Amino acid sequence: MSHGPRRPGFYWGFWRWASCGGLAAGVPAALLTSGPAKELFTWSVTPTIGPLHLDLLVMSITLGPIGLDVSLLAVVGVVVAYLVARSLF
Repeated sequence: MSHGPRRPGFYWGFWRWASCGGLAAGVPAALLTSGPAKELFTWSVTPTIGPLHLDLLVMSITLGPIGLDVSLLAVVGVVVAYLVARSLF
């Protein structure tokens, strides 16, 4: 079954719940003491790109390094956000 374009409420709900995943990743980092539980809940990967150097005739631009911090709970939050938004809208 094919669906038409999603309503704006779907995207608003998705980003609202996804931001809760980012919050869920930050709370254990602040509240838990050092140990295996904190290591599990705050484990993250930060891939980086760069620096990217672009040399034009008139000017030169250097970007980077650009990194994206991806934590386990943030990914879980995005998946939950998608499932909740899909079921509501």
